[in-house]
Amino acid sequence: MTNAPPPEVNYRLNDRELEALKTYGTIVSHSEGDVLFDSGDKGVDCCVVFSGQLDVYVYTDGEEKRVGWLEPGQFAGDLSVLTGQVSLGTAKMVVAGDVLHISHEQLKRILVENSELSDIFVKAFSARRMWAVSAGRSSVTVIGRPYDRDTFVLQDLLTKHSLPHSVLDGQTDPIAQRLLETKNCDLDKLPVVLQGARQVLVQPTTAELSEALGLDLLPDGSCADVIVVGAGPAGLAASVYAASEGLSVLTLDTSAPGGQAATSSKIENYLGFPTGISGRELADRAALQAQKFGARLAAPVQVAGLERLESGDYCVSLKDGRKFTSRAVVLSMGAEYRQLPIERLPQFEGRGIFYGATAMEAQLCGNSEVCVVGAGNSAGQGAVFLSQTADKVHVLYRRKDIRETMSEYLVRRLEETPNIILHPETEIDILMGEERLEGVKTKSAGAGSAAELPTPFVFLFIGAQPGTAWLETTVATDAKGFLKTGTDIETLDLVQAGWKHTRLPTRFETSWPRVYAVGDIRAGSIKRVASAVGEGSVVVSDIHAALAESFG
Repeated sequence: MTNAPPPEVNYRLNDRELEALKTYGTIVSHSEGDVLFDSGDKGVDCCVVFSGQLDVYVYTDGEEKRVGWLEPGQFAGDLSVLTGQVSLGTAKMVVAGDVLHISHEQLKRILVENSELSDIFVKAFSARRMWAVSAGRSSVTVIGRPYDRDTFVLQDLLTKHSLPHSVLDGQTDPIAQRLLETKNCDLDKLPVVLQGARQVLVQPTTAELSEALGLDLLPDGSCADVIVVGAGPAGLAASVYAASEGLSVLTLDTSAPGGQAATSSKIENYLGFPTGISGRELADRAALQAQKFGARLAAPVQVAGLERLESGDYCVSLKDGRKFTSRAVVLSMGAEYRQLPIERLPQFEGRGIFYGATAMEAQLCGNSEVCVVGAGNSAGQGAVFLSQTADKVHVLYRRKDIRETMSEYLVRRLEETPNIILHPETEIDILMGEERLEGVKTKSAGAGSAAELPTPFVFLFIGAQPGTAWLETTVATDAKGFLKTGTDIETLDLVQAGWKHTRLPTRFETSWPRVYAVGDIRAGSIKRVASAVGEGSVVVSDIHAALAESFG
């Protein structure tokens, strides 16, 4: 392979490792020209070359391009082989030989039974995906218009799932125009998504794109020991620990693994990462870890209801009609982004208004002035990150002293960064622009005056509200809608919920038995990544005890 990929990408198995793998698969003799798997195939085999040569291609810009070749001792595939999602590449035999085929189910056995082989595959698959993203090795092409909200939403989904992709301007890019003509797509029906040589999606919804890429592979009627609703830090921690301790797990999320934490450009105060780690990378690692232990993730999906069954199990229903059952449920939905009460705000979402500062947004606002609204740590992290590419970063907040809500190390960093300007007691009053955001008018309580900022990009970090509207009303919440757990639940709450046990709810248990709340959704929780991970990890021991009591 080219462009100096990391060593894990080209890992070569030794004789001992190859011999150990034989028990998990079947050796097949392939002729020159055989296609072992194609771009768009789901649940492809892990293919280990014993003799001959296997080339890997991606279909991009309307052409099939070779991105690597595999010789004896090497294996094909990236994370899609581990997750069962669609393959983003094609593998062809160019020199006849023998290949060991390991099915998706058998690969999952390896990940659980053999730690040495598990580490090899996980490191290699993860490194290949990261390299594909950084090197632009993509078979997914989004053709749209600049600053188009629908195009941004699709690009955002692909980015959040760390899927390598390219975005082309259908109005000006000659390659995009040639592809549209070849696929018989009209310019007035953008965005268009091309996946490999075969699949064309015209103006797809996120659900349609998700289905096409295999991001949601859960069939109706799926069941598990535990269903985790929400894949933020708390939900991912619960998924990892439950799956690693032998419980079957389904994890559902409305967007992608990571929650709000995934929008943090750099988390510097998380234990074990002295130089910091991006929220997206932390989320990707945690999701991969959960799937390594057998948890099944589906996102984006919309959960619509939670029902208690006569058997004592629970039924989680989705908006698309599917129903899943489990013996226990972990609610870790976190909270939904709050919006400013300003006219035309929805009009500019994705067209200048954003709710997270990641590399994708940073590229958009290079050499521009931007606004960051908020006084929490996420706002501070976003401002520091954006200051690396933006001309100026205006931080607007209603408080007099930002230290009331932001960690001292971040405040000092804001004050010491020359292109960051702090605006205390200031808020946005008017959004300016037509097709996209062009600037904002502000009002300042402290100065008693208005100002105009030429900021075509505004990042909102103003907190969130609990996503509990879909839950049964008998699940006890506090006045703000956050879920009560443990000793915070009052006797009246238990009566209204129909609690029939002689014991009281455990520390993270809600007023419904074996339904738990962890992370930001829980009343009284500390809104930090570390505490959310801690709660998600610890709750698994409570689940084991409750399952033993109820079903043992």
